[in-house]
Amino acid sequence: MTKESKELAKYRLERAFQTLDEAKLLFDSGYTNTYVNRLYYACFYAVSALLISEEKSTSKHGQLRAMLHKDYIKTGLLSKESGRYFDLLFQSRQTGDYVDNATFNPEEVKDWLKNTKRFIEEIQKFLSANFEV
Repeated sequence: MTKESKELAKYRLERAFQTLDEAKLLFDSGYTNTYVNRLYYACFYAVSALLISEEKSTSKHGQLRAMLHKDYIKTGLLSKESGRYFDLLFQSRQTGDYVDNATFNPEEVKDWLKNTKRFIEEIQKFLSANFEV
């Protein structure tokens, strides 16, 4: 991994944690749709860091999801639980952003913050162990 790639991966991982903090503020303020959006983007940034570590990248959400599953979930480098959770956020973000009158029940999504943190930390652990990021 080049020095530039390492720095960019580190930045994206930091951005993931920052976005997680933003999500908490949004949930606490009652903005559950935007909360779900930010949770998804926190994971998106973490997966982007993962791809950058191997000199890969994409800005297309569906392609990023496919790469996550093909290269990391199916190979056992990341847990199947993480793959299912990313899929849940992927679908939920699309619903919240594009379906009229869609709302998320705060009781149903409140635990998603800790699940997102766990997802990001799994990627952080992988990057730290394999690429010293």
